[in-house]
Amino acid sequence: MGVPSQIALPLSARGAAQRIVVGVANAAVIEALQAPERWPFHVAVLTGPKRSGKSLLAHWAQAMHGDILEVIDDAQGMDETALFHRWNAVQKGGTREGGALLLVADADAGADGWRIALPDLASRIGGSLQLEIGAPDDLMAGELILAQAEARGLSLPEGAADYLVPRTTRSFAAIEALVAAIDRISLERQTPATMSVWRAALEALHGPEQQRLL
Repeated sequence: MGVPSQIALPLSARGAAQRIVVGVANAAVIEALQAPERWPFHVAVLTGPKRSGKSLLAHWAQAMHGDILEVIDDAQGMDETALFHRWNAVQKGGTREGGALLLVADADAGADGWRIALPDLASRIGGSLQLEIGAPDDLMAGELILAQAEARGLSLPEGAADYLVPRTTRSFAAIEALVAAIDRISLERQTPATMSVWRAALEALHGPEQQRLL
């Protein structure tokens, strides 16, 4: 089954269509989310860095599969006994014939980071399919910058991503913060988001020396 080049999601509160950029960091996750019938025990655990779109991807998958897929967000914070029963219910079919369960957890809640006190639950979570969103590469980082700008209604001139990617941290949260800073400074100065605004945003986030070295 092929992976889409981008994923459209429902309208955001600002009225702009949200989308998930597909790249090296999440392509395998997206492909797996399209086929829950292949998951071991019909359960998958989705983890990833902050602002990487875990919850959005989970809701996209749920919309795709309808009532057969149950999503539990912030699964690491759920009562362990209740989660144990939920896992077992999926094995028995529960109220969803042929159903599957997707657990969404923080990045540090993976195999080594999710400290589960209940031994039976720990073994079941460990045996489930582990899906992890990684860090974006340069190509994906550039697409993320453009997607974040699009979501904000921010117009970036051609070449913005090529300039910004080598000068900022390659993480979902850092890229979101950078585009937010560009948007804010552009509005404060009442000028288009050109290179002088990019530089000011980089300096605000990284400092004058660090932003030149990144």
